Amino acid sequence: MAETRVYIGGYAQADEVGLRVYRLNMASGALTCVHELAGVVNPSFFALSADGRHLYAVNEVAEFQGRREGGVSAFALDPATGAPALLNQQSSGGAGPCYVSLERTGRYALVANYGSGSVAMLPIRPDGGLLPASDVVQHEGRSVDPRRQAGPHAHAIVVDPGNAYAHAPDLGLDKVLCYRLDLAAGRLVPGDPPAAPVAAGAGPRHLAFHPHGRFAYVITEMGNTVGMFAYDAASGRLTARQTVATLPAGFTGTSYGADLHFSPDGRFLYGSNRGHDSLAVFAVRQATGELELLATPSCGGAFPRNFALDPSGAFLLCANQNSDNVVVFRRDARTGGLTPACDPIEFRRPVCVRAVVA
Repeated sequence: MAETRVYIGGYAQADEVGLRVYRLNMASGALTCVHELAGVVNPSFFALSADGRHLYAVNEVAEFQGRREGGVSAFALDPATGAPALLNQQSSGGAGPCYVSLERTGRYALVANYGSGSVAMLPIRPDGGLLPASDVVQHEGRSVDPRRQAGPHAHAIVVDPGNAYAHAPDLGLDKVLCYRLDLAAGRLVPGDPPAAPVAAGAGPRHLAFHPHGRFAYVITEMGNTVGMFAYDAASGRLTARQTVATLPAGFTGTSYGADLHFSPDGRFLYGSNRGHDSLAVFAVRQATGELELLATPSCGGAFPRNFALDPSGAFLLCANQNSDNVVVFRRDARTGGLTPACDPIEFRRPVCVRAVVA
């Protein structure tokens, strides 16, 4: 019988547990830990293969194998339990890796290196292990904030639904860079145009495509906004159409936008606010892609970094980094509303959540 597995990772030293596997009870939302893994440093973001057999995690470290770079770890997942077993590790091609994704044939992993402001493409072996990067592209430039934007800071790299282009929001440049995927050569080829701008000082962080692929959405870390873009799948062009706040009117405190995910039907978009400590709930107008902010319920903790919806869309699971907990919300498919489903689980410095049906 199929079950829903949840993988949660966080900041951890080599002697600490940094990755756990849970079983999600689809009636109550309760999480039961079925496996935990120590010995992998700072698995702060990861991606699961489409067949559910492998997991790829960045190692957000200052030095990897004697170089001022980060790493990427490849794991085989036990079909019966989902338990990860380390296959190998490779350099991420830059410093401070913060994001990894897979292009849709499963032949390459794509990595964003926040510290050095670069993106990389790593071939995947037939057994699921990683080969050294086949391409590393260094971003160049700066933007208006002298403290946060004195240089490039690639924060994500997301493949489009057609598997033709990858888009990399760069917080330091206030741009979303576009790359054509050359899967034959394992290269990231600058698109035409090579980038889409966002507002100066906004700091783009994560990007999500609408399920039907005609629109893309970018959450900004410093601007606390979500930008809606029309998407041309033939050219990879992003054209700005709307910008909306992730925070309620009148909020004057400090907050930082973080993650962004759609409901499976594409009717609702969710974002996380670190500082306001909430989840932004947006309704999506299906014809135009425009957003309307409906609510900003509490995340149930502090500094909601990453979150995920289970594949059915029944639950949203939120990793609250600074309160050391993960909160499961029941989601109303009709209204998009969120209500806590059960008691939170404890997890030290959780920063990434993924859910999959096995």
